[in-house]
Amino acid sequence: MHCAAHMNQNPDLSFENELWPAYRFIAGLDEAGRGALAGPVCVGTVILPHDHPHLARTLSGVRDSKQLTPRRRSALVPQIRQAALASGVGFASTEEIDRMGIVPATRLAASRALESLHIFPDYLLTDFRLEIPEVDIHQTAIVKGDAISLTIACASVLAKTARDEWMCGLSSEYPEYDFSRHKGYGTSQHRNMIRALGHSPIHRKSFKLKK
Repeated sequence: MHCAAHMNQNPDLSFENELWPAYRFIAGLDEAGRGALAGPVCVGTVILPHDHPHLARTLSGVRDSKQLTPRRRSALVPQIRQAALASGVGFASTEEIDRMGIVPATRLAASRALESLHIFPDYLLTDFRLEIPEVDIHQTAIVKGDAISLTIACASVLAKTARDEWMCGLSSEYPEYDFSRHKGYGTSQHRNMIRALGHSPIHRKSFKLKK
């Protein structure tokens, strides 16, 4: 397990092409919601085919999910799922985050994402700090992986879209917090709501508001 970084404009298949001769099923993983004040953390995972002749072109619109509009991300999800050999998402709840801490909870969500796949990967490409030592699979953590590896970027889009949908669903249960707008992240509007209303059941009690 090691960390790697390289710079290019759009995510591509450089890492994958180096690994594919030795590893057929390479799963990319990325998370969404790690730094939020409320709601679950979500990890997406994708295995792309090594023998697809036009894979980079088919998925040319995929970027690090933070660079895409919600509408663009939603449009890419079916394209990614169609092109992928396997894909899935896993969640860890607010309660699990508070009980275990955010790093173990994120790894738990990653393990659940991997368990949802119908193909077991033989290599993992993860975004930096998303290594999963509990899983006995060769893995490489890539700094800014979602901007570099197309497989990780695809996983990033699935994670962000799934988590945003989850938070929009919670918005109707707790309308006063406006979760559909900020998705549980610590915007100034959201912090002011917490100060005024206190925590809802889906707020992470272990995350402290800075004064």
